Amino acid sequence: MSKRDDLIAIYASDLKEKCGMTPDMDLLTKVTIGCGPSIYNADASTVAGSQAAELETVKNNFLIKKLGMSDSPALMEAIDEALTTYGKSNRNKYRAVVYYMLTKKFGKESVYG
Repeated sequence: MSKRDDLIAIYASDLKEKCGMTPDMDLLTKVTIGCGPSIYNADASTVAGSQAAELETVKNNFLIKKLGMSDSPALMEAIDEALTTYGKSNRNKYRAVVYYMLTKKFGKESVYG
């Protein structure tokens, strides 16, 4: 298996065990590919849930630019909900997992079609 395949397996495991979700592996693979090379960088591959600037980056670069959402308070609420589902005390919140949960929440799977 490739490094990316190994990471996707880790992300799927997190979705099952930490988030209580059964992942759509095709969508998870597409979201992971969409994250680009950041998945291979220890710092960039995770979301720092306690940093306001990081949450703004997720909102602006992913939800608004990638998924085409309109800016509203609901976006930050959804990010907070995803991080809560992942587990606030969990230090390693993988970006691909958070993005996957947000994609599912807003029904934007077609972006990865």
